[in-house]
Amino acid sequence: MVEKYSIRTEDLDLHYDAFKALSNVNIQIPEKTITAFIGPSGCGKTTLLKCFNRMNDLIANCRITGKIYVRDIDIHSDIDVNALRRDVGMVFQKPNVFPMSVRDNVTFGPITHGVKKKSDLDKIVYESLHNAGLWNEVKDRLNKSALGLSGGQQQRLCIARALAVSPDILLMDEPTSALDPISSGKIEDLCDELKSRYTIVIVTHNMQQAIRISDYTAFFLLGEMLEFGETEEVFSNPKNKKCENYITGRFG
Repeated sequence: MVEKYSIRTEDLDLHYDAFKALSNVNIQIPEKTITAFIGPSGCGKTTLLKCFNRMNDLIANCRITGKIYVRDIDIHSDIDVNALRRDVGMVFQKPNVFPMSVRDNVTFGPITHGVKKKSDLDKIVYESLHNAGLWNEVKDRLNKSALGLSGGQQQRLCIARALAVSPDILLMDEPTSALDPISSGKIEDLCDELKSRYTIVIVTHNMQQAIRISDYTAFFLLGEMLEFGETEEVFSNPKNKKCENYITGRFG
């Protein structure tokens, strides 16, 4: 069976002024899988993640060459960037809930994209919170401020907010780094449940987390992707010596 790829890059380079942050990245991310990006701080993981929904467009003096395809569409062609960011959702390192109600956090995106009917919005709120594993915890406080939720609940609300606009791909930039182990475990369990419906790409510094939840792992160092493959193979039999040194704790 030929694998379908949600994201592909070809000879991708990225510069911030004269600094080369990504160099010749060629990656193919299969759909409906979890792919982990690992590597030491500053190696380009988050920079690459932000390329996939053109978040780097917001950074001055950022220059990209090469190709990025999302579902075989060149995302630097004449496309609607807002539509791209709807299809490629993003969850950041620290929960960034809006200072409004739980319900308004979830409906913000759908309303922005033209959903107005209350029954449609009610359905989106239920399904998004349910899919984010949060419904039972917040169903009685939908109209209360999201700022009153715990950190772990806020992060799952951010995931629900991303799911509310029906994306195909979910990007996660160290989504559990600011959370306690129990909350982190809930996010990991959630990722495992969501991958049957979404392609997930996660940046993590936690080697055990990558092993637990990802199907594929990419190792980055100084802006280059030095290894990519099935997670079990990367961790048990890395082909690149620098990757081996990193995952065994010899540097990083």
